[in-house]
Amino acid sequence: MSDSFTFFERFEDIENLPNDGILSRTVLNEPSLRLVLFHFAEGQELTDHTSATPAVIQIISGEATLRLGEETREAHPGTLVYMPAKLNHAVFAKTNTTMLLHMLKSAKPAQSAE
Repeated sequence: MSDSFTFFERFEDIENLPNDGILSRTVLNEPSLRLVLFHFAEGQELTDHTSATPAVIQIISGEATLRLGEETREAHPGTLVYMPAKLNHAVFAKTNTTMLLHMLKSAKPAQSAE
């Protein structure tokens, strides 16, 4: 990886994905952004929870049902969802599903050199 940027060619081609359970792997952890790659085996669920920070779900592959607050939505490759902090949400994998979670951290302002 470069010192000035991070480049990921493709998330679809990850090897050694589990056939059962849920895999989560932090792929980037910067002061303003944390990226966590999730792979859900078919039928697996991440039950209702909230996040202290705003987040974006990006479905890379597979089909999932997302519970977002009081609503339920079907998700597929290309689905992108922005969630404000503290929104109750859940993920159910209808098929083997890979998703990228973008956790937005508040950037701390630079300290003045006065």
